[in-house]
Amino acid sequence: MTALKDRRVLVVEDESLVAMLLETMLEDMGCLTVGPASSVDEGLRMVDEEEMDAALLDVNVGGTPVFAVAAALEARGIPLVFSTGYGEGGLPENWRGRPTVQKPFTEAVIRDALMKALGVANV
Repeated sequence: MTALKDRRVLVVEDESLVAMLLETMLEDMGCLTVGPASSVDEGLRMVDEEEMDAALLDVNVGGTPVFAVAAALEARGIPLVFSTGYGEGGLPENWRGRPTVQKPFTEAVIRDALMKALGVANV
């Protein structure tokens, strides 16, 4: 998947098995994983300190909404994808319209959402 090759993707996910699955999926797509961050504070630190091309954000990280990380990413112009068990309808109104994947997800769903967020054609 040349469109995603070497893209650095931040993962913010508090469930270790899901984070490991995402790392494997990203690796299979040729991406480089930043993180994963298992808390909002850790995600904010990574947004400040790390280089990244996109982010995959679990909406609820350890009981804390991830929207502070989303706002920090948006301020830097970094595209993001939300992941949630509730789909886009579970997002606050002001965050709707961004690529959102519903758990459980497949590699194809993650790939398509990342490509949409990055604005690259599905090759």
